[in-house]
Amino acid sequence: MSRGVFISFEGGEGGGKTTQMTRLAGFLKQKSISVIETREPGGTPQGEDLRSLLVRGDPGRWQPRSELLMMTAARVEHVYHIIEPALAAGKWVLCDRFVDSTFVYQGLAGQVGIDEVSVLHRSAVGGLMPDLTLLLDLPAEAGLKRAATRGGEARFEKKGDVFHRKLRDGFLELAAAYPDRICKIDAAQSFDGVWQEIEAVIVNRFGL
Repeated sequence: MSRGVFISFEGGEGGGKTTQMTRLAGFLKQKSISVIETREPGGTPQGEDLRSLLVRGDPGRWQPRSELLMMTAARVEHVYHIIEPALAAGKWVLCDRFVDSTFVYQGLAGQVGIDEVSVLHRSAVGGLMPDLTLLLDLPAEAGLKRAATRGGEARFEKKGDVFHRKLRDGFLELAAAYPDRICKIDAAQSFDGVWQEIEAVIVNRFGL
C-alpha cells in the first residue's frame, strides 16, 4: 500500500482555512479517496486540552516559548496517534495548521526564532512536513475583520494589528523560501474563487 498524502492549510486569522479544508475533503471523497480532517493545536483528546489552554484567555497569558512547548507537545500526540497511522494506511490527511504556524506565530512574530522551532520539531516528530501546504493569504486587517464576525476562541486575534501583520509577513517569507511545498492562494477573493484555485492546484499536483 502506498503512503498517503499530507496537506496542511495555513495563514493568518480569518482566511477561511476550515471552510476550504472541508470543501477539499468532499472533493477527494467524490474521487473515492479516504480522507481525515484534523487540526492543530488539537486532533487528539490531549491536544484539545492543550488547545483550550492556548487559544483562550488574555493575549499575554503565555510567553511565546511556553506556547511553543505546548504546541509541540500537542503535535507529538497528534502525529503519533492520528497523522502517521493515517498516512501509513494510505489515507489523505488534511490539517488545519501544522508546524508552519509554529514557525510564524512563535518563531517569527513571537521572536523565539526559526532555528529553535526547527530543532524542537525534528526532535519531537522527526521533522515531519506536509507534502503540500496551501497558504490562504489576505491582508491582516481583512482577516481580523472576518474573524471578528465568527466569535469564539480569540486569544491570538487579540494580539493586535502589528502582531498580525508580522504573521502575514512570516507566512509570505516561508512561501518564498519553500515554493515547491507552499502554494499561496489569494484568500481575499470570494470563497468560490479560493476553491477554484485550490482545486486547480490539487488536480495539477496529484493528477486527479
